Amino acid sequence: MRIQNRTAVHARSHAQIFRIKAITLAIASTLAWWPGLGRAAKHVSAQSAPKAQKSVREANQASQEARPAQGGALAEWATSWDKQLDARIYALSEKLDGIRALWDGKKLRYRSGREIAAPAWFLAALPSEALDGELWMGRGSFDHLSAAVRKAQPVDEEWRAVRYMVFDAPATGLTFRQRYQRAQELVAAAQTHWLVLVTQGSVGAAQELTERLQSVVDQGGEGLVLHHWDALWQPGRSNAVRKLKPYADEEGRVLALIAGKGQFEGQMGGLLLETPDKKRFTLGTGFSQADRRTPPAVGSWVTYRYRGRTPQGIPRFASFLRLRGEE
Repeated sequence: MRIQNRTAVHARSHAQIFRIKAITLAIASTLAWWPGLGRAAKHVSAQSAPKAQKSVREANQASQEARPAQGGALAEWATSWDKQLDARIYALSEKLDGIRALWDGKKLRYRSGREIAAPAWFLAALPSEALDGELWMGRGSFDHLSAAVRKAQPVDEEWRAVRYMVFDAPATGLTFRQRYQRAQELVAAAQTHWLVLVTQGSVGAAQELTERLQSVVDQGGEGLVLHHWDALWQPGRSNAVRKLKPYADEEGRVLALIAGKGQFEGQMGGLLLETPDKKRFTLGTGFSQADRRTPPAVGSWVTYRYRGRTPQGIPRFASFLRLRGEE
């Protein structure tokens, strides 16, 4: 009887502690955004306003160059597929659920420019020319991949299962067709099993694109990536590179944790998120028990999937997908 009472008291204490933490985080987040408070912060913001406005103007330019930190190689970022486009002039490949990796001939980096701590033997097999691709362990293995790749000290045994899936050899003045041919040559010359060329296909009609997408999804894939065969390489958000998925996904910043109720008493019940266009909403589904016990930290970024938007621009039927790793 005493054991049961202690267990009940412990459970209540755990729930109270979580509620206190959640309330504290929520208050802190609210104060950070509350009008009239934090004059020092507003003063700093006012000083940096011209720079922020300049950044917005630059981001809206056609090239939208996203210069990464630490001087790393620049990447092309895909935009969503437009059904009005002619799929016949695009190369098609599976959208791999991996970690984007850019090789500049000397170092392997995330798309942000931060260096990836890969084993020396892994890097030694890579060519002296630039490559673009994904680190990958196979479909449905993202969590294992992320745990292995993001370590400051790489573990050889874990990296033995990693493949560098190459889909481009970035170079200015060359079309994707020419760059892909060069990527073929570089991968073949390396003669190593962890450097793999991503196969590019094509379709003859719009209906074939739908069928190809369904086939990939049925096999556990995420979707398709389409490269315009004749487009020149251009860093930043590119209309020449498209992604096609059966659902939309997006990243949001965690503003606060919401305490759970009922079956989630004493755990995280949901996240207050802010979208890239400054919309705020509560994300409450898609979490595992582990996610609820150890939720994403306030200030971190998470990826969620959704189906459409409300008239106010809020994602509909949003569901948690994963925590975005620091890059």
